[in-house]
Amino acid sequence: MKIGIMGGTFDPIHNGHLMLGQAAYEAFSLDEVWFLPNGNPPHKESSRIEASAKERVEMTRLAVSGIPYFRVEPYEAERDEVSCTWQTLEYFRGKYPDDQMFFIIGADSLFTIERWIHPERIFPLCTILAAYRDEVNSRELMEEQIHRLKDKYHADVRLLITPLLHVASHELRRDIKEGKDISSYLPEAVVSYIKEHRLYL
Repeated sequence: MKIGIMGGTFDPIHNGHLMLGQAAYEAFSLDEVWFLPNGNPPHKESSRIEASAKERVEMTRLAVSGIPYFRVEPYEAERDEVSCTWQTLEYFRGKYPDDQMFFIIGADSLFTIERWIHPERIFPLCTILAAYRDEVNSRELMEEQIHRLKDKYHADVRLLITPLLHVASHELRRDIKEGKDISSYLPEAVVSYIKEHRLYL
């Protein structure tokens, strides 16, 4: 199978995440897209993550419910240890040796991935799909970075053309605190879950 993997804190998951997963599914003829909520990521301070791992996994389950080729992969969220991308991908490679992995990242991550822990161990395990939006990103700069990573690491990195949705999780958390309507940016079931559990207040 061709599997897309998209990690994130998903605090909360929103329609932009789902649109990115859908774009990857369609553009690269993937069989499934796995949404991988982080549990204890090395690159973000845990104090900045407001909902618990259990709550973020449940919101992600609700968000992808009804989309047969989307699924939640709770592997990192269920670990107590810090989760590094290279370790997670090695785990999946060992568990699913016959499948092809596509790791979906944002444009910013394309330029910071070398600061991740053991980037040289990430590239042999997957094809990187780097989100690209004409309105925001410079294609020339992204292509230059892709060529550099290919020369240095033999990386397989491809541009993923994505729609533009002006939404970010930290902005949604702020809007919820301020009592603003966020229903147009989140799946209805996620909005209901946030209200029921009084998250982000």
